[in-house]
Amino acid sequence: MPQRRPMPLPLRILSLLALLLLASCRGGHPDAAPTAGSVDGTPAASAGAVASGAYPDLFADAGYGADEVQAKVDAAFEQLFHGDPGEQALYYETGRNEHGPLAYIHDVHNDDVRSEGMSYGMMIAVQLDRKHEFDAIWNWAMTHMLQRDPAHPAHGYFAWSVKPDGTAIDEMPAPDGEEYFITALYFASARWGDGDGIHDYRAQADRLLTDVLHRQEITGPTNRGTMTAVNLFDHDAKMVRFTPDVANAAHTDASYHLPAFYEVWARVGPEADRAFWREAAQVSRDYFAAAAHPRTALTPDYGNFDATPWAAPWRPDAVDFRYDAWRSAMNWSMDWSWWRADPRQMDLSNRLQAFFQSQGMDGYASLYTLEGEPLGGGQTTGLVAMNAVAGLAADHPRRLDFVRALWERPVPAGEHRYYDGMLYLMALLHAGGRYRAWLPAGAGG
Repeated sequence: MPQRRPMPLPLRILSLLALLLLASCRGGHPDAAPTAGSVDGTPAASAGAVASGAYPDLFADAGYGADEVQAKVDAAFEQLFHGDPGEQALYYETGRNEHGPLAYIHDVHNDDVRSEGMSYGMMIAVQLDRKHEFDAIWNWAMTHMLQRDPAHPAHGYFAWSVKPDGTAIDEMPAPDGEEYFITALYFASARWGDGDGIHDYRAQADRLLTDVLHRQEITGPTNRGTMTAVNLFDHDAKMVRFTPDVANAAHTDASYHLPAFYEVWARVGPEADRAFWREAAQVSRDYFAAAAHPRTALTPDYGNFDATPWAAPWRPDAVDFRYDAWRSAMNWSMDWSWWRADPRQMDLSNRLQAFFQSQGMDGYASLYTLEGEPLGGGQTTGLVAMNAVAGLAADHPRRLDFVRALWERPVPAGEHRYYDGMLYLMALLHAGGRYRAWLPAGAGG
């Protein structure tokens, strides 16, 4: 993507002042620096969108108007959060408690509630200034998913899968849920300000981030048997674990690597740990470069810390590009868009999109070996969405073909609307310049 010259300093100052005024008018916290950029197609400056305030709008680049884009985002949110509960909605309110309304995001096909989807729902809500939905989801997660027993191996974490009535299916965490919870809470603190108790967003994020890095080993019973669990990030490898269960803790998942978020934590998280998160961000960039296939740029679902694929005993097919791995391109492309720290991410997106284009834009499969042999699955909205977000890092004209492919997709509905729908709505925000790092004033440098 060609880069514009940076704006003259006075114009940049005026632009940032205008954005601050807009945030104030929309209810943003007065101390927040919503490093939210333009949605008129202006590409981010070489310093990255967080520093420049200009978030790339791929839809504008593809010829769609700002009003069209906003209408599409609004319609998708309305359908997935407040549409027909039988065929459209994923968001379900379930009454109140002393902290306010309660709501969960439902994986309809599997009939469970996942920390992944709950944290995605919170991120979507803070990006769209929907505090009611944000607080209701967070309240449900804190009420039904947080492990409060200090003797439990998952103490301080969120159960990755529970039933809609709150009964745990698996009490252990999936670390990507914690990663999105933490970052969404920091953004909520900057955008809306902090309240009391569970609504003291920054304190909640700090507590969770401290446990993620420093939680000590605990052995005890779970609903899946006795386990020993540790923290969610390996201190030596400086990588997110696949699981804190020590039996499988020395492995990772490429789609859990979120260097864009680690850079946020390095600026607003507990000060003693900020150097670690800066290093972790670079380690994840290196991991993507090593784990992605040299021709296709496909990553495996599960991996070892040395970036080789990991065939988990219960999932030998995790060495392939499957449902988890769809998100890897979103993660490295968001990082490039926000921070501009690793030009290798441009090559990754260019290679990935070239591979999928070679498979046929209307017919590429969802599942592949890393070498590019199709494993079936049919074309799905979730993968189409992630391939469009890859355009944030790509600089080949083909990137707009993937953006248009996302635009033409309807909002997911029916039994499989959960994963497709969450990825679709996040992709609309990313591609439309509406997925932004909300940070306190002065924290974006």
